[in-house]
Amino acid sequence: MEDKIAIVVSNANEGVSVYETIDAIKEAGFKNVFIQWYNRNWNPTQEEQLKYIKEKGLNIIFAHLGYSNINSIWLDSNIGDDVIESYKNDINILVENGINLFVMHLSRTFNPPIYNEIGLKRIKELVNYAKEKNAKIAFENVETKGYIEYVFDNIDSDNIGLCFDSGHFHTFYKDKFDMSKFNNKILAVHLHDNFQTGDFHLIPFDGSNDWNKIINILNSNNYNGYITMEQCYRNNYLDISINEFYKKSFEIGKKLLDMKEK
Repeated sequence: MEDKIAIVVSNANEGVSVYETIDAIKEAGFKNVFIQWYNRNWNPTQEEQLKYIKEKGLNIIFAHLGYSNINSIWLDSNIGDDVIESYKNDINILVENGINLFVMHLSRTFNPPIYNEIGLKRIKELVNYAKEKNAKIAFENVETKGYIEYVFDNIDSDNIGLCFDSGHFHTFYKDKFDMSKFNNKILAVHLHDNFQTGDFHLIPFDGSNDWNKIINILNSNNYNGYITMEQCYRNNYLDISINEFYKKSFEIGKKLLDMKEK
């Protein structure tokens, strides 16, 4: 049962190092994680995190690619080209490390450039590159609707899918998202909670999300992948230890998996 539960190695945790985060995840009973590959000036670096995760014997189910300058892919500029080249480099490195599923955004903020042929051409190039590497890309539902739909309408490929984010579904989309375009296309999930007032990345059931509805969405779309959580140790959670935080997260992961498999 525990083999189907996963969690993010979060660089947004407060008051603890990423090494302490990884240790607590392992001690809580998790066997699977996903990593943030954002090319930021982190200490320890993303490469050092990857090495330590492997040393701890944790399985990496996918990498979440960064989203700095992501809006530039929809603009006629060299920056957009550079973003795609950077993603290709990330995919190449991570595939060599045994990771072949990548989560990425298609936009950020509530007022990105409108989706268009310029960005679509770049996305097609990236999708084809991933396919050459025997890798898949899951596009995440973020702040603004329309971008994933546009890509799915214009790219017919078996190596793209949806990363369904329950927190974004709740706070950005107010629990309304047309899943008809994504039947049998959910490749990954981000399960976390909030009170519809912000993207707070709470442990499931600590906010106001309807978890029966979330589980029904996953089952209705024949999602059989990992129960993957994306919460952060910060704010009120600092009243408990990092170890207690991940032990609670692991128990909630088991609860969600039990709900899904009933």
